Amino acid sequence: MTKGRKTTQQERAEIVAFCLEHGKDYLLTVRQYGVSYNQIYSWVRKYEAKGIDGLADGRGRTKPESEMTDTEKLQVQVKLLEAQLRDKQMEVDLLKKVRELKGDGWWEK
Repeated sequence: MTKGRKTTQQERAEIVAFCLEHGKDYLLTVRQYGVSYNQIYSWVRKYEAKGIDGLADGRGRTKPESEMTDTEKLQVQVKLLEAQLRDKQMEVDLLKKVRELKGDGWWEK
């Protein structure tokens, strides 16, 4: 099995073009470019579905709100609210601990 390596979008396009020119001969493409069979197969499928833009590396990219479905927008909003709730709970716990260490005894009154 061939070890993966980093590639640019331009290089991925060249690899896909080579593979398609040779009748989707993935093994020949693996030997020619030193990229894994699975990766080439994936790139070809993405190219056939979305064209050259499908070969862009989307890792680390957040989806713009204009591309999100209503469900995705709600999921993002839920995550945001959960994070805010965790922050508030940490703040309350910290204040309780500070008062406890000071010895105010505010909770005993």
